[in-house]
Amino acid sequence: MAPPSAAEHYLEQPTYDDPPENGSYEKSQNEPQEHDDNPPGGFDPTPLPDAPPGYTIKITFHKAINLPVADIQTVSADPYIHATLTADVPKRHPEDPPLTRRTRTIHRSLEPVWEEDWIVANVPATGFELKCRLYDEDWPDHDDRLGNVTIRVDHLDEDWPGFGLDGKFFEVRKRSGSKRAYFHKGIEAFMHGLKWTTPQIHISVNVLGVSDPPHAQMCTLGPTYWVKHFSPMIGRLTGVTAGDESDDNSKMPQKYDFQANEIQLAGPVPPKLYHRFVEFRPIIGKMFSQKGFRGHVLNKVLHKQHRRIYNYDSSTEHGIFAECSKEASVQFLKMAHYAEGGRIFTYVLTLDGLLRFTETGKEFGIDLLSKHTMHSDVATYIACSGEFFIRRIAKHHKPHHNNNCDNGLSHETHDHPGASESSRDPEDYELIIDNDSGTYRPDKCVLPDLQAFLQRQFPGLHIRALDCGDEEHQKAKKEQLEIKKKEGPKVRMVLNRSPSSSSFSSDDESRLGDLDSLDDDAPRYKSKKERAFDMVEDPSTWRNWVPGMNSGGHGHTEHASGSGNGNGNAEGSGVTKTV
Repeated sequence: MAPPSAAEHYLEQPTYDDPPENGSYEKSQNEPQEHDDNPPGGFDPTPLPDAPPGYTIKITFHKAINLPVADIQTVSADPYIHATLTADVPKRHPEDPPLTRRTRTIHRSLEPVWEEDWIVANVPATGFELKCRLYDEDWPDHDDRLGNVTIRVDHLDEDWPGFGLDGKFFEVRKRSGSKRAYFHKGIEAFMHGLKWTTPQIHISVNVLGVSDPPHAQMCTLGPTYWVKHFSPMIGRLTGVTAGDESDDNSKMPQKYDFQANEIQLAGPVPPKLYHRFVEFRPIIGKMFSQKGFRGHVLNKVLHKQHRRIYNYDSSTEHGIFAECSKEASVQFLKMAHYAEGGRIFTYVLTLDGLLRFTETGKEFGIDLLSKHTMHSDVATYIACSGEFFIRRIAKHHKPHHNNNCDNGLSHETHDHPGASESSRDPEDYELIIDNDSGTYRPDKCVLPDLQAFLQRQFPGLHIRALDCGDEEHQKAKKEQLEIKKKEGPKVRMVLNRSPSSSSFSSDDESRLGDLDSLDDDAPRYKSKKERAFDMVEDPSTWRNWVPGMNSGGHGHTEHASGSGNGNGNAEGSGVTKTV
């Protein structure tokens, strides 16, 4: 009998919240089994509940005044607002996430002016609660909270006056704010003989009218915006060193533009797009619910990964585009690099219409980062997830040797240099999107709704939503990979570490136990932090890292790190690999 795999061995380990072994605890019939062919999760057919008509409101974040100095070096702050909107709207599931909105960061300002709108539909007549958390952006350290403002409105109708034509100033509650920032503010007031003034946020809320159905679906209508995050952590996580793109020396490291993208689309998302994470292993359910020690640790790690990749700093780019317009299609193509390099992207579409995606691929060392759990920020329910890629198309008048789109357009894939390569017209491009996600396993029955939704958001762009098991789609993906191979080596990586095995939680169960290395011929080395995390994942591996507990004395077992080096100093070793 074959010995158990690392994943199976891990799942057999007890957790702090496991039941006693005296037989007094009976497993719930709904609890997922390790070899369950149909684990709970995936597509959820629960319909939207009935709800009376609601109202569309426009929230405007105007400005803030009298903020404390959060950065002594610049004698200023980098403030932004993170707002959460809740209301008495019936949900399909209690774990459906609330609506949130983050303003842009105003750098080096103690009196920031945002003038940003947030238009939300189907807010009930019973009112809402708007909680605004004021932060000082402080990457790479933890953002300092400067305080909270909570606005409660207990009744809405078309005649509700709001907060007047000019809005209202709300005092910031400092109790939850950074003690250090307000200590600096107190010293400043004392030294200059100034009167202590409480920070305030200027906000206005207005009713725009009655919302369209479905009334139980509170959602963001606008503005539609985009954010491009450049992750400084990617170099630390993957060991990528960036060089000068103008350098003719091919041996020098070349800069690679890794980015994490967010596009807020105009709601509502089709109600049929509703998927829960799949509990293909018991630890997955504990990770999403934060039950037990290991579940809590895994949940925190994935939240941290999400914040690191979708970080905001001075390099973050953002903007607004007209909803459901050609401008939206062009902006999406820009963020997906049009059809350059045979790129394939991993995406998550949230229930509020926020599309998050990054490029995926082992050659970029971002298997850890491209998982759907990380993109969703460990959300229990999302709309859809999978992968997509962009292809250029060349139009022809003759029908032979062509493929036919669903819209009747006659075209063929254009994957070689030519006149249309530099085209920026969405009509010359095709988006092929699928449901290839082991975390949420979107059902193919929702793909027509996904295609129709995206077609409305990105007019002019040709869109096909295909099942990941479809032969035509598999052939198209294979062609995309061939295009990538033709591009040749572009990135030279210095791999000082391998992706952490924590990524098992956000893809198919075949990756649960161990990740493939970035290259089949390259040994895998693990840092101290990775080893510590491995011990959380598999408590039995602590023996592998204690000197004298095995023959090598340094814990380089076959499962943990492949073949180790002679002196066991894996952490300090660097593997130079040209991709």
